[in-house]
Amino acid sequence: MLTMIETSTVNSVSQLIQLSVAPVFLLAGVAGLLNVFAGRLSRIIDKVDKLDKYEDENQHLDKNSKIIKKIEQRREFLTMRMRNTNLAILFCTSTGLLIALVIVTMFLSAIFEFKDSFFIVILFISAMLCLITSLILFLKEIFYTTSFIKSKKSYIP
Repeated sequence: MLTMIETSTVNSVSQLIQLSVAPVFLLAGVAGLLNVFAGRLSRIIDKVDKLDKYEDENQHLDKNSKIIKKIEQRREFLTMRMRNTNLAILFCTSTGLLIALVIVTMFLSAIFEFKDSFFIVILFISAMLCLITSLILFLKEIFYTTSFIKSKKSYIP
């Protein structure tokens, strides 16, 4: 049997949806950041693959030659950048997860009528700390890249 939905229920649901719109936009921003981070990681992996291919094609080079030492240094540098980018992705993904939990908690608190403000605040602050950490790691990645380009004296494939 169908019953009329109370006006107060409709209003409270619409208010809840309005409150959840801001975190949803934040999720969209986090998704954009993850796309940028994944693109950078992909380029780093491509560079490591190029180094591997170059080494395979030039196995005749002496293991103590300057070019081999430069390749090893470059690989270590790329590995450091890869670790940094992976951490940025981890924290950015954690941000998305925490924001999603904020949204779910908001809706669950309305359905089950429990006080959730402290829990939501903790989740949101944690999300912002994760976002800040991922952005700092991204700045670090950019600094690594630009410092390498400034100090680059010769080309290694």
